[in-house]
Amino acid sequence: MTIPSAFTVHAVFEWAALAVGGQIYRRRSKLRDSGDVEYHKRLIVLLAAVLGAAIGNKLAYVAYDPNALASLVQRGSGFQGGQSIVGGLLGGLLAVEAAKRIVGLSKSTGDDFVVPILIGIIIGRCGCFFAGLPDNTYGNPTALPWGYDFGDGIPRHPTQIYEQLFSLMLLFLFARLRGTLREVPGLEFKLMLSGYLLWRLAIDSIKPKPFSYPLHSSGIQVICLVAILIYLPIVIRAITHGGVD
Repeated sequence: MTIPSAFTVHAVFEWAALAVGGQIYRRRSKLRDSGDVEYHKRLIVLLAAVLGAAIGNKLAYVAYDPNALASLVQRGSGFQGGQSIVGGLLGGLLAVEAAKRIVGLSKSTGDDFVVPILIGIIIGRCGCFFAGLPDNTYGNPTALPWGYDFGDGIPRHPTQIYEQLFSLMLLFLFARLRGTLREVPGLEFKLMLSGYLLWRLAIDSIKPKPFSYPLHSSGIQVICLVAILIYLPIVIRAITHGGVD
């Protein structure tokens, strides 16, 4: 697949993921709200999440591939197609917290994002898989029977499918535990984000690294590790003391 075609395929699934995720969030948050004012505040929070995610996924991609920044400066093309779900999640989280303070929304909003995010990941990774080699989301070469040839004759780990299966597992797990988790507002989101960061810390070890940091880690792994170290105490406090967002 040519690079322009790959970007088109990826963009189609990316927008589909945003559209479906946004509709799921809108419906779920509307059902949980008691008044129009509160509902509109949540819509503002949703817009902030999208904006924060858009900024965060580009910044994380620069950490993953610092050459993208040089390409952007030199040719104005460095960010074409360059994104990171990790950066999107963290950027969205920061933007949501800022928006909640601005609009005066004190209720926890994170739990309503869990299902939209996981379904969005599943849809978006379809685009990553079909985009093939230009998307740079595949794994390292493998001799395992499910290794997939993305067009260069080399079977590789289909890490996009691995991530879809992981997201499906989280959807099933949270559906089973939702009644218990919702007793602590915000806990479901905290566990989802922590689980995804740990997952990426592990799975990115079998992905190519355009730039290696200490211990042969990628920029995404460094971001995940730092975020886990900062976020884990918050998760533990929510579990042990019933803290909220």
